[in-house]
Amino acid sequence: MSRQAEGRARFAALIRRPEEEIDLGEAALLIAGEEYPDLDVAAYLALLTRMGAEARRRVGGSRPAASALETLNHYLFEELGFAGNTENYYDPRNSYLNDVLDRRTGIPISLSTVYMTVARHGGLPIRGVGFPGHFLVKFAGEGEEIVLDPFNRGAILTEVDCQRLLDRATGGRARFSRELLGTTGTKAILARMLGNLKGIYAATRQYAKALACVERILLLTPDAAPEIRDRGLLLAQMQRTEEAVLALTRYLKQSPAPEDAAQVKDQLRTLRMRQALLN
Repeated sequence: MSRQAEGRARFAALIRRPEEEIDLGEAALLIAGEEYPDLDVAAYLALLTRMGAEARRRVGGSRPAASALETLNHYLFEELGFAGNTENYYDPRNSYLNDVLDRRTGIPISLSTVYMTVARHGGLPIRGVGFPGHFLVKFAGEGEEIVLDPFNRGAILTEVDCQRLLDRATGGRARFSRELLGTTGTKAILARMLGNLKGIYAATRQYAKALACVERILLLTPDAAPEIRDRGLLLAQMQRTEEAVLALTRYLKQSPAPEDAAQVKDQLRTLRMRQALLN
């Protein structure tokens, strides 16, 4: 078994656990192992544990929560130098946790992963928030809720700040509601990470890497129709015609009246013509 295959098997085994038992940091590092087959996952997990222990030492029994969060923010963003990558946002390294830890920069979801993992080791109840277009985190404990943005040095956000973020993501077409600040489960976080990478690799025509992302998403959500379709389309780009036909046929059976049915059927006709010519 290749190291990439071994890493994917480890990822599959990890995400079969109950949601609350999935280690987000470990799963994110196993995603990175697809790009870096020789990645020492244990070494990076040990680094996160050390960072968490240091955070716990500094935070101690700090009260109120705002004081503990200020201490954590100072440690991560002032001392360790983590920051959002505004200059090269779509660099895929921003999505790989080992690179984020090495380079101290990333995108909202990867920096939030660092923040959540260190906070968990440090004893702070921080959860992920799958806010549209910009992943956030929030402190939720003892009847208190504080929303933070790790991409912007852990800034505490008001509802006005959240509306501004939403305006950027939707072009001003949506209004903020507190429902958008609901917590996001570990599997959904991982799927969003992989979706970001899929988009980057598809846009740069790195179809094999995009396909690897889709196949991991399908390990998380096996019946996700859009991913089944995208798998078929990527396989078609890679000239893996028979597999593409099977995937797209499955998509149409699973989603009998999707909005893109006509386009997918056209693609299937093209692929079947290609099959006929090969035979």
